Amino acid sequence: MAPELQHKLLRVLQNSPNISQRELSEVLGISLGRANFCLQALIEKGFIKAKNFKNNKNKLSYVYLLTPQGLQEKAELTRKFFEIKKREYEELKKEVEALNLPEEPPEQNKEIPVIG
Repeated sequence: MAPELQHKLLRVLQNSPNISQRELSEVLGISLGRANFCLQALIEKGFIKAKNFKNNKNKLSYVYLLTPQGLQEKAELTRKFFEIKKREYEELKKEVEALNLPEEPPEQNKEIPVIG
């Protein structure tokens, strides 16, 4: 799983632990099957725990809780993500500065042809 997707997934689960897999797939813009696969991968890594509970509709639902290891992983991914974005910002800033170089002054006494 890509680190960016893993970071988004951990962030969403931390903020919305009762989210359904269908809602999660919609929020992340991925298929329901991929959302399920990613959740299973995070459970296997020990980053989240899934607990069953009965919701209002007498159906079993899950609550996804970040483990201490999951919180640590999310913090590390957030730090890495921030560093990448900071580097990208600095590169873009240099490009913009290079584009904003002063223009050469227009040539004086330039003849303009008049047709007519």
